Amino acid sequence: MTTRVTSKGQVTIPVDIREAAHVVPGTELEWTYEPVTRRIVATKVGPRARRRGGRFAALVGSATVRLTTDEIMALTRGDPEE
Repeated sequence: MTTRVTSKGQVTIPVDIREAAHVVPGTELEWTYEPVTRRIVATKVGPRARRRGGRFAALVGSATVRLTTDEIMALTRGDPEE
């Protein structure tokens, strides 16, 4: 599988590789060049590398208290309890 580098130095990562490596928009990649093997290597880095599906995906299912939408809205607005 090959891709072509654009005049701006951009390259498209093939979808099969993106999916297998869980590379999503916002994923940070670190680029290194190995002169002996003449390989360019992209490695996922940072906390965004572990996230899938956006910045709030890691919080899904992390709530320990069940609240209704109305109760949550009352808390965020600072409404007194009814």
